[in-house]
Amino acid sequence: MTAAVSSIEETGHVEAEGKDVLISVRGVTVSFGTTTVLENLDLDVYRGEILGFVGASGSGKSVLMRAILGLVQRQSGLIRMFGHDVSKLDEYQRMLIDMRLGVLFQQGALFSSLTVLENIQVPMREYLDMPKKLMDELARLKIELVGLKPSAAEKFPSELSGGMIKRAALARALALDPDVVFLDEPTSGLDPIGAAEFDELVAKLRDTLGLTVYMVTHDLDSLFSVCDRIAVLGDRKVLVAGTIDDMLRCDDPWVQAYFRGKRARLIDHAARG
Repeated sequence: MTAAVSSIEETGHVEAEGKDVLISVRGVTVSFGTTTVLENLDLDVYRGEILGFVGASGSGKSVLMRAILGLVQRQSGLIRMFGHDVSKLDEYQRMLIDMRLGVLFQQGALFSSLTVLENIQVPMREYLDMPKKLMDELARLKIELVGLKPSAAEKFPSELSGGMIKRAALARALALDPDVVFLDEPTSGLDPIGAAEFDELVAKLRDTLGLTVYMVTHDLDSLFSVCDRIAVLGDRKVLVAGTIDDMLRCDDPWVQAYFRGKRARLIDHAARG
């Protein structure tokens, strides 16, 4: 396994704008029956950034994330991860790539019949062969890492608050010490204080662990406060990608309405004031 891991890691990454591109999407099209959700879409994800991915409801934000993860089949296009064309990897090589990715699905998606500790151990059991005692220790470290109390380890999802579920799901996403973490609507359903605390946690983890974060969100607060860059999905492709200032300068009507609407102006005023 060591040689295979080394071969995966040593392949050169694509450079763009002087930045290390961990994920490169080129010309990707995804359709379901006669409905085309994504068409000829391009996107880059840079090492160490928090990328906020936004778009209207039903525009295909989660579909793209799932296509990148290999959970949704694409009809055409190229996806490169860590410098590799994923379509050319064999099953074992793809597994090595998957081990470098962590995912927090919408609403947490914890297994209701498992405790928090057991939920966090699911990726460990799937990919690793290690003693239960060591898995217990590692899972408890992840619980501490996301700010949950040690007592949360033995609780079931039904015993957790919404914020605790999100943190437990994040701990599971971090179980294998990934390079990239995908967050699908991570602050959805949280109150403003809880959402802000979760955003701060994500930023702290990025800085301390060197993570790259791909965040599907509609939360304006998250976009203004923690995202380094934003990509906007519309008309089945990425309309614009850049900083908040780039969004504010974009003349696309939907982008203007989203980032210069009444709620956005209040957030922008607070952030810049």
